[in-house]
Amino acid sequence: MITLEINGLITSVEEGTTVLDAARGLGFPIPTLCHMEGLSPYGACRLCVVEIGEGPRAKLVSSCTYPAEEGLKVRTASNRVLRARRVILELLLATCPQSKIIQDLASEYGIRRQRFKQEYDDCILCGLCVRMCQEQMMAGAIGFRGRGETRSLGTPFDVQSEVCRLCGGCIYVCPACQLRCTYNQPEKAVCGGCANLPPPCAEKEPFDDMMCYMDPCVACEIKKKE
Repeated sequence: MITLEINGLITSVEEGTTVLDAARGLGFPIPTLCHMEGLSPYGACRLCVVEIGEGPRAKLVSSCTYPAEEGLKVRTASNRVLRARRVILELLLATCPQSKIIQDLASEYGIRRQRFKQEYDDCILCGLCVRMCQEQMMAGAIGFRGRGETRSLGTPFDVQSEVCRLCGGCIYVCPACQLRCTYNQPEKAVCGGCANLPPPCAEKEPFDDMMCYMDPCVACEIKKKE
């Protein structure tokens, strides 16, 4: 067993457990887009970043691919982590502004405006469809092509694959193909229709530079009833 500390709590996990699974096992919510149980971790969306270490040597890592280590100290909601997630969500909004999943995450993290130019590329290159096709459907009909700015998804030579069974698994897991948000004008880049109420406990900063990790938050639930 490996013993590590997550948000001040000591926990023991089996060797090979990722930081993401260890944190979620304790009830700490960590957002993900490219991660799905049953598929190999990929670390593409970077939304699951957490802070490991202490002081000036602390760094951000993707929790879905980082293995739990003996004596590791993890913070899942520090100011540094939250800033990184907000920037990532703004970039994702520029790429896929109509994805309701991304819109809801943006609202949850208090994003009310879009600073980056919208490109409407839709695909966020999370790789979920590729891994679903290869690992669950055992087909391998689609894959990544190119690198950097030219990276894209599709079939080899853009020819319809003979091994594709039209199962729809790729569409089922795709964050861009699921529920869509109707607000897609640049001036309304962030819908905000599903925005949560501002957490009252965050104003007092009871956790220093850590946000409240309770989901649902008790203070927020009380606030809604008032």
